[in-house]
Amino acid sequence: MLGITILVLALALSGPIRDQIDTARNPDNLDCSNASISTFDQATCYVSDLTTFYFVGGLIFIAGAVIAAKIIFT
Repeated sequence: MLGITILVLALALSGPIRDQIDTARNPDNLDCSNASISTFDQATCYVSDLTTFYFVGGLIFIAGAVIAAKIIFT
């Protein structure tokens, strides 16, 4: 039950996380579409772009581990 809850949480949070990342990357904030930004800002753009994948992937991995532990240890 906990694994399914974590899986649903991961899928429910993926949309709002993506919206926040798009807001952070727009021209008013990080301006990631500008080619002349500093390398620090470029690295921040790359990391923020990968945040959704790592967060949702991590939660799905944890959900899978919880479900697998429930199957193996019962």
